[in-house]
Amino acid sequence: MVLSRRWSAFLVTVGVWTWLIWPRFGLAIWKDDRSFADGRPTSFLTVHAALIAASLAIGTTVGVLGVRGWRAASRKTSTAEDSVAVGAERPKN
Repeated sequence: MVLSRRWSAFLVTVGVWTWLIWPRFGLAIWKDDRSFADGRPTSFLTVHAALIAASLAIGTTVGVLGVRGWRAASRKTSTAEDSVAVGAERPKN
């Protein structure tokens, strides 16, 4: 399956958005008074750190899929243009 460029761009945008938002949220959680008690991390910090890590992993995966989809769509477009330029017959689906 090859994604369209529009969907690929959307996935890349979601990946970038994830990396813009979650680290800032992580800093806010780190500075929150509920994050540490007696100098030790609380469950509040631990749970939010796990959520942030999972979200960044998912965002990275989505972004990589978007980049790969964009590249695949570009190859498909350039291959079709090359075959038309040479006068070759287009492949039938």
